[in-house]
Amino acid sequence: MGRTAQEYKDLTIKEFTKAASIYESDKAGIYEMCKDDYPYIAGELEKEEYNDLLDCGCGTGPMISLLYEKNPKKHYTGLDLTPKMIEVGKSKNLKGVDWIVGDCENLPFPENSFDVIICSNSFHHYPNPQRFFNSVKKVLRPGGRLILQDYTANKVVLWLMNHTEMPLANLIGHGDVKAYTLEEIREFCHNAGLKIKSLSAEKKFRMHLVAKK
Repeated sequence: MGRTAQEYKDLTIKEFTKAASIYESDKAGIYEMCKDDYPYIAGELEKEEYNDLLDCGCGTGPMISLLYEKNPKKHYTGLDLTPKMIEVGKSKNLKGVDWIVGDCENLPFPENSFDVIICSNSFHHYPNPQRFFNSVKKVLRPGGRLILQDYTANKVVLWLMNHTEMPLANLIGHGDVKAYTLEEIREFCHNAGLKIKSLSAEKKFRMHLVAKK
């Protein structure tokens, strides 16, 4: 709708500043659906060894909390654009977990910092998706993995989502930008130099991606 990247990001910060206090409660509303994705990510993480994990668009850190409970010895980092989300994450006082306010399109870490990067229900808020994939490639270690979930659908449904649902969401103050086809995701990975291990469209308009550096 003619918005700039910064305007989308400002909308996202505004939306999730409001959502931070209820994000992990039983009154989370539309954010409740995020919980459906946790088992998939946890299952993928069990397949390979890792020590350093980055959660991109971590929100208040529900996924980090679950992983920490299972294994507090690993090193977890939560990154989110919204300061209020990070504030709530920090208040959990999880020993050794780093909470950072930052942009997923320009990950503020040195090269080869992480064994695995997870990203769940955050990607459709990124105005410059290729930058995210390029940044992931930079900060992953060789052999490291990206585990990403977001929305996808057939082309007709995606057109409706991107041309009606998301613009309406913008009007009520949400920072949704776009959902992508599997072909577009393949292209982002190819351009960034990431190898796709698995990519699929699942029930409830979910897209699952595992890519490797």
